[in-house]
Amino acid sequence: MIFWILWRVWFYVLIALPIIAMLPLLLISIASEKWYPFFFKLARVWAKVILFGMGFYYKVERDEETQIGRSYMFSANHTSMTDIMLMLAINKNPFVFVGKKELVKIPLFGFFYKRTCILVDRNSSKSRTEVYARAQQRLNQGLSICIFPEGKVPEEHILLDEFKDGAFRLAIEHQIPIVPITFADNKKRLSYTFFSGSPGLMRAKVHHFIETKDLKVEDKQKIREQTRQVILNQLLIYEA
Repeated sequence: MIFWILWRVWFYVLIALPIIAMLPLLLISIASEKWYPFFFKLARVWAKVILFGMGFYYKVERDEETQIGRSYMFSANHTSMTDIMLMLAINKNPFVFVGKKELVKIPLFGFFYKRTCILVDRNSSKSRTEVYARAQQRLNQGLSICIFPEGKVPEEHILLDEFKDGAFRLAIEHQIPIVPITFADNKKRLSYTFFSGSPGLMRAKVHHFIETKDLKVEDKQKIREQTRQVILNQLLIYEA
């Protein structure tokens, strides 16, 4: 238990240390939206420092490679705070997270999170509408979007929760490919149960992209379930 307490505290220390070290560059990078790709590079450094500092190492299997300069909808299962770091570490295409506003409360991290991510209040229909507008603006700037389509971290006994429609509606409206990604070990490495977790391997699988060209908004449920099934099948393989 002493190890787990110290290790968990060290996780939050690691969140802050790279931010403090890169603070001048980070502040410059958020001064203008057009400098977001520079901020994204710094964010990837931040993510890798945390992962390696916690004793995590990752292995990525890819069915298909993304192209720099093209927009995508990245969608993965959500089980841990480390999902954010691993998503940043394995993808070079600049993307913007759509995430819950509660993370703004984390000291220092929340300051940059609020200014660079698209925040959503799940209890507000107005907030959900604003998310679409901001996501469309970012896509028009040539960036990609990352949404964890479960909408929240499910209870730990749930392998994969039901998906919400938002990511798939946006992907269809902008005719961008959906990139399903399966995170196999993040829950085991650092779950939301305090006295749990350990250093070790984090496996990720980037699946074949799901194209949305010529699809209509009415098709969102079909590709939502297609994406979920791809991720679920891979989780079942990992679990076997």
